[in-house]
Amino acid sequence: MKELANQIVAWIKNYAETNGIKTLVMGVSGGVDSALVSTLCAKTGLRLVVANMPCKSKHSNNEMSDKQIQWLIHRFDNVENTIINLDAAFDGFKREVPSQYNSDLSFANTKSRLRMVALYQIAGTVKGLVVGTGNKVEDFGVGFFTKYGDGGVDISPIADLTKTEVRAMARELGVDESIITQAPTDGLWDDSRTDESQIGATYAELEWAMDYLAKSPAEQVALGMPTPRQQEILVTYNRWHKAGAHKLNPIPTFKRA
Repeated sequence: MKELANQIVAWIKNYAETNGIKTLVMGVSGGVDSALVSTLCAKTGLRLVVANMPCKSKHSNNEMSDKQIQWLIHRFDNVENTIINLDAAFDGFKREVPSQYNSDLSFANTKSRLRMVALYQIAGTVKGLVVGTGNKVEDFGVGFFTKYGDGGVDISPIADLTKTEVRAMARELGVDESIITQAPTDGLWDDSRTDESQIGATYAELEWAMDYLAKSPAEQVALGMPTPRQQEILVTYNRWHKAGAHKLNPIPTFKRA
């Protein structure tokens, strides 16, 4: 994990320097993905602006975000933080939306999109890159992210890491154990729902499904018949993958004959 982490750090730094970028910008949600990415970015030595962006967020999420940010500031001298409270912006937007277009899911995604706008406001000012925090299962498996929200980024350093690898690497780099072990959540809802309760499977199960479906039919046969639970996981994975295809594939573009 340490060697792989060093490779990612070098990749981030090389990409930024190749494109004349001296500042990295990202949101820190309090989850393990953003904790790992912020640590990797800090290790590049480039200026890193990390933002805590409350938007009708649970107090516990803000506390975990602040914990990671303070850990970064005390450990790295190239990190600076900012807080952009989006509560009023969200409330104002919500008031202006006609009632026939009110949807709890759409409003939840609006929170993510407001954060994207805030990050690009910072990045545009400091001429920086917005760094994404999506992992392999979210970005290429089930599409568990908001289109043009947390999916709206310039680079994505951990999109080839599974959640299991993210946790292992975060632990290797000294991220607080309470951040590593907490139940993953997108932080877009007022209740206690988690990523895994929304999806209907754990990240470990989804990782198994991705690996199983990537095998050839002969390899699948050699593994034997999936258990009843594994069959459920495959159905769940395929349902989310199909529903999220519009996020995972390039934007359809008309081409003249």
